[in-house]
Amino acid sequence: MDGGTPDGPRPRKLTYAAVLAGLEGAALLAGGVWMLVVGLGGDADDRQGAVTGGITLAVLALLPLLAARGLLKRRSWSRGPAVVTQVMALPVAFTLLRADSVAIPAGIALGVVAVVALVLLVNGETTRALGIRGPGNAQD
Repeated sequence: MDGGTPDGPRPRKLTYAAVLAGLEGAALLAGGVWMLVVGLGGDADDRQGAVTGGITLAVLALLPLLAARGLLKRRSWSRGPAVVTQVMALPVAFTLLRADSVAIPAGIALGVVAVVALVLLVNGETTRALGIRGPGNAQD
């Protein structure tokens, strides 16, 4: 395997973390496309902001999508972007929770997904499956 990851079946926890990262990436991409479509068909004053926001979301979707692919392939580099995605999702979830609207359920869902994914990503089984060694465990 690439990056010195051990052979054998991929642990379920690693697969679940990859699926959650992939779902987050797909949601970001869908949101970006939706913003682009609405922005291009909407009022000229809102068009620039909607296009910029849509492109930004689509580009941001690449991080969790690439991380999910790397996790599925057991690439050790993929855990970093996956963790960063979850850490970035937590303040967004908190902001959605503070909204006085239908965004509250989305904030709950995003917060739960981010916390569960973080727990899965730092789990010892996942770390070993990715071939990541902690401090003091480097091979000579």
